[in-house]
Amino acid sequence: MNILLTNDDGIFAPGLRALLEELRQIGEVTVVAPAAEQSAVGHSITLMQPLLVQEVFDEHNQRIGWGVEGRPADCVKLAITQLLPKRPVLVVSGINAGSNAGINVLYSGTVAAAIEGAFFGITSIAVSLEYKKPPKLNFPRAAVYGRQMVERFVAQKPAPGELFNVNIPALDDGPPLGIRVSAQGTAPYDEKYDRRTDPRGRTYFWIASDVTCPPDAGESDVRDLAQRYITVTPLHFNLTDPQRLEKMKSWPWPPLVQPPA
Repeated sequence: MNILLTNDDGIFAPGLRALLEELRQIGEVTVVAPAAEQSAVGHSITLMQPLLVQEVFDEHNQRIGWGVEGRPADCVKLAITQLLPKRPVLVVSGINAGSNAGINVLYSGTVAAAIEGAFFGITSIAVSLEYKKPPKLNFPRAAVYGRQMVERFVAQKPAPGELFNVNIPALDDGPPLGIRVSAQGTAPYDEKYDRRTDPRGRTYFWIASDVTCPPDAGESDVRDLAQRYITVTPLHFNLTDPQRLEKMKSWPWPPLVQPPA
């Protein structure tokens, strides 16, 4: 099984390295990842500058993969259309340093890379590890859970292009309590900004690092992750609201008034 592994934390990120070792147990893995950290870039792509690509090696001079001077979505596009000798059967993005639950899915470069894989009709999985302050991210242990989740998805023979978001709870307090299939939470984040003044007297703002998302009243990935379960959320990238679509078709739509020539 050919697997494309990517992320948004960069090709040297420990989460990617740990997951690479685990995924090699179940398939042939090719890494194409950003050369530098690209957290929270969402699904942006590079248009106005070239995408520099180079092979990257670890401290033992063993090849890791391709480092791309671009966004996570760029990496997946280049991998599938240019760099890989044959099309992967699976795209895995992660392990991200920090959860991607709730509306954070919309900001996440990790999830965006998986969405890009789904665009190409490839089963794609985003994997993230929650952290708490001070962060103690045990990526090797998390990668074991990540590999097991990938194996479970593969065993179910998902349709081409199916997309999944996996969040692993912080492991400081012990192993996860189990697995829950959860809806994406929609509660807004509790966001705060530090207001500061630079040496020239200009005001600037820095988003606080302790941004939190309160659990939804109902079932959600945010709530289940807080209860220390691995959460699995099936996603799709069609943003059309089907109910409003049908309702709006019956609206009166008067002819347009043409502007003067």
